[in-house]
Amino acid sequence: MIELAAIILFALSAAGIAWYFLSGIKIKAGWQKGEGPIARWLDAKRREKFNAQLPEALATMSNALRAGFSISQAFDSVVEQGLKPISEEFEILQKQLRIGMSFDDALSSLSERVGSDDLALVTTAILISRKTGGNVTEIFDKISETIRERMKIERKVRTMTAQGRMQGIIVSAMPVFLGAALTLLKPKMMIPFLFSPIGVASVVLMFALIILGWLIIRKIVNIDV
Repeated sequence: MIELAAIILFALSAAGIAWYFLSGIKIKAGWQKGEGPIARWLDAKRREKFNAQLPEALATMSNALRAGFSISQAFDSVVEQGLKPISEEFEILQKQLRIGMSFDDALSSLSERVGSDDLALVTTAILISRKTGGNVTEIFDKISETIRERMKIERKVRTMTAQGRMQGIIVSAMPVFLGAALTLLKPKMMIPFLFSPIGVASVVLMFALIILGWLIIRKIVNIDV
């Protein structure tokens, strides 16, 4: 009876963890807008890739403007490059402009949809330059240079904190691998223990402490630039 209750408790815990991590994933305008951890991770990875492609896109638009193209045609040049995800987002921007959305609203929609601070800086610069008549090409060049320098600093910081992240992974995985090894070597001792109330409580406490430790280490090594 105790073993059955332990199995049911373990199954419910596993289902709850899976539901927590997988829930909230949904696609909206080509972007992850879910609330679950996996959705947020996918969102962050796609945004990181977008930011990495943004300096090159700014250089492309700057060259197009110098060649005499309009700002809308400069957006088209980014779409034609086909670098995802930035080409997908600018393609959505162009479609919004074609169906009659105002230029300001389309840019604001792009910035809100992507959620990138770098893109917000670009859209703000474009909107201000349209009102004040500034040189957009020079603005693009300066923003592109600023983003590239910040990315260099970020890569340096990530290199310096790589050891801390690796230590966190090893320390977090060690109890799990140790428990699995003991179960394989001493199944008659470990299996009854794991299916006992004390064993289940110990496993739950172990995972809770692992998650807590990982969150603390992540908080230490994640440095915003």
